[in-house]
Amino acid sequence: MAEVITLAHGAGGKASAQLIDTVFLPAFGAPDELRDAAVVTLPPGQLAFSTDSYVVNPIRFPGGSIGDLAVNGTVNDLAVSGAVPQWLSAAFVIEEGLELDELKAVVADMATAAATANVKIVTGDTKVVPKGAADQLFITTAGVGLVPPNRQLGAQYVQTGDQVLLSGPIGAHGMAVMLARGNLALQADIKTDSAPVNQLVEALYASVDPTHVRWMRDPTRGGLGTAANELAKAANQAVILEDEAILVLPEVRGACDLLGIDPLYVANEGCFIAVVAPESAPAALAALQQHGAGQAALIGTIAEHPPGVVGIRNAFGGTRLVDMLIGDPLPRIC
Repeated sequence: MAEVITLAHGAGGKASAQLIDTVFLPAFGAPDELRDAAVVTLPPGQLAFSTDSYVVNPIRFPGGSIGDLAVNGTVNDLAVSGAVPQWLSAAFVIEEGLELDELKAVVADMATAAATANVKIVTGDTKVVPKGAADQLFITTAGVGLVPPNRQLGAQYVQTGDQVLLSGPIGAHGMAVMLARGNLALQADIKTDSAPVNQLVEALYASVDPTHVRWMRDPTRGGLGTAANELAKAANQAVILEDEAILVLPEVRGACDLLGIDPLYVANEGCFIAVVAPESAPAALAALQQHGAGQAALIGTIAEHPPGVVGIRNAFGGTRLVDMLIGDPLPRIC
């Protein structure tokens, strides 16, 4: 096989078949028969279905790659919808000239991420486009999960007095990708937080009455600040955050300070926010800390007034508004 991807690999002939046989099937598992769709057996109940596209640049960055990001991102979208992720599809748009070893490495990252999250990549597609028509590699993943009974999530269930939990530190993924581009004249030992959160979500549900988990979200593009604003507006409640409780790793905070970036708006790929009933908050926090390296924290409260607003209190008791971002002030990272 050639050392780089050529247009022949996307033509549907022998080169395409060879690419599938030598790169994708060894990593994802070979079905008994290659068909145009995966056929799976479903138990009764509700399904969650999610899809996302990944166009991150560079495709490899400290602690991860576009491959594990594509798996973790869809797994996490399913998990914070209350589902247990089961199956993924993966579609690849490959730029002519991409090194074959680079593609194999990305696919291997996907296989490892899927195994870690206990999901299967069961179907997919590849397309090769001429050089210059894409930026090395784009991946789209779609996922299906099963929603157990008694799980109901939504802003309509959020009540005054509910508590806001965060499963881990924020800002690492966005800063890792931005610094990996090498155009900010800044070096820091920052690795992406890209990881599946489905096991943490299951630990949360196992610790409390499932109906006491009101709302969840993974604060990806736009960060914690954007997710909190979406919650406040959808619930027509105030979200009051505690600045000192939100964990930002020192190296991430230092890089954000140097670049004039608020870590509240930096993307994450390995943490989630949950709103839980106040009586269940201690048990939920203990479960997340036990299963998440002790990095979870209670970061805020749902208040009645002012509705639709996010505020953040500092250590001195002052409060500032956290508004929704306008435009795209940060370099795009996905």
